[in-house]
Amino acid sequence: MLSAGGFQAVLLAAFGGPEAPEEVMPFLERVVAGRNVPASRLEEVATHYHHFGGRSPVNDHNRALARALEVELAGVGLDWPVYLGNRNWHPHFEETLARMRADGIRRALALFTTPYGSYPGCRQYLEDLERARASVGEGAPELVRIRSYFDHPGFIQAVTDRTREALETLPEAERPRVRLVFTAHSLPVAMARSSPYVAQLTLACSLVAEALGRPDWHLVFQSRSGPPGQPWLEPDVMDFLDGLAGTGAVLLSPIGFLSDHIEVLWDLDVEAARLCRDLGWPLRRAATVGTHPAFVRSLRQLVEESARPGSPVLKLCPGAPEHRTCGPDCCRRPSGGP
Repeated sequence: MLSAGGFQAVLLAAFGGPEAPEEVMPFLERVVAGRNVPASRLEEVATHYHHFGGRSPVNDHNRALARALEVELAGVGLDWPVYLGNRNWHPHFEETLARMRADGIRRALALFTTPYGSYPGCRQYLEDLERARASVGEGAPELVRIRSYFDHPGFIQAVTDRTREALETLPEAERPRVRLVFTAHSLPVAMARSSPYVAQLTLACSLVAEALGRPDWHLVFQSRSGPPGQPWLEPDVMDFLDGLAGTGAVLLSPIGFLSDHIEVLWDLDVEAARLCRDLGWPLRRAATVGTHPAFVRSLRQLVEESARPGSPVLKLCPGAPEHRTCGPDCCRRPSGGP
C-alpha cells in the first residue's frame, strides 16, 4: 500500500553484529576499518563476544523489532514490509537495498536504531546508506529518514517501565536509597561537541527520572575505545561506581541502547556486576526497550508522522532539536578521530 508520500516500506537501519564465532574478528575489523586500532585491542574485544558464545544478540533483537513493527503498521492499514539492513554485518545495507529493489520498492522510510543525534548515530548512517545506494545503482530505493525520537512519549514510557521493573525487584525498604544510574555509549569529546548527543541524552534521562519520581540520578558512559590520550565523554561507568561512597543498591538503566548489544552485556552484566559484588552493593540492571509495546507503537507513530500528512508530532520536549538530516556543521567526525 502506498502512502501519500509514495512510501512502500520501512528500512530498519542497524549497527549489526556477528552471529557465529568465526564472524567475530571480520566483524570487528569492519567496524574499526581506517581507525588504526591495534590488533591487540581487537583481540581483547573479541574475547567479550566469545564469552557469550561468539554471537551477538543484536540481530535477533532487531529482527524481532522489525516483525513487531510490521504487525503494528498493518493494524493502521500500512501493509508494508520492514527490512533490516546493517552497517557492519549481514545483511549489509547493500544487500538489503538490492533485495528491496528486486521486490519493487522504490521509496522507503529509514528508521535508525538509535534515538539520539551523533556522528555514529546519525551522519554515519546517512553517509553509509548513500554509498550503499550508489553501489546498488539504478533503481536503488529512495530513502527518507525518520526523525530522532529521544523524547517520544512511547520511547520514554518504555524506558521508564523497564527501569521500574528492575527497581521493583529490590526489597521495598531498599528502593528509596537506590542509586539510579543511566548509561550510554561514550563518544570522543570532539565528536560529541558537534552533535546534540549529550543534550538529548540528558533530556531523556530527566524525563524517565521524573516519571519514576526520582529527582537524584546520574548519566555515565561506557564502551569507550580509541587511543588512551584522546578525551572521551565521562564519567566512565566503572570509574563512577568505584568512586561511589556509602552503601545501597545500584540500578543501571542503559538508556543509550535499544537492545542488548555485547557492550551492554559485557560492560554492565559482567564488569559492573563484578565490581558491585566486590564492593558489596546489590546491583539491578534494567532491560533495554526491545519490543516493549509502547516503543513499537511509538515507531509506528513516527512512520505515520512521515507518511501521512496531518499525523500528530509526538514530542515531550517540543523545543528540543530533532534530526532528520545533518547540516554541514552538525554531527561531524573530527579530523583524526575514530
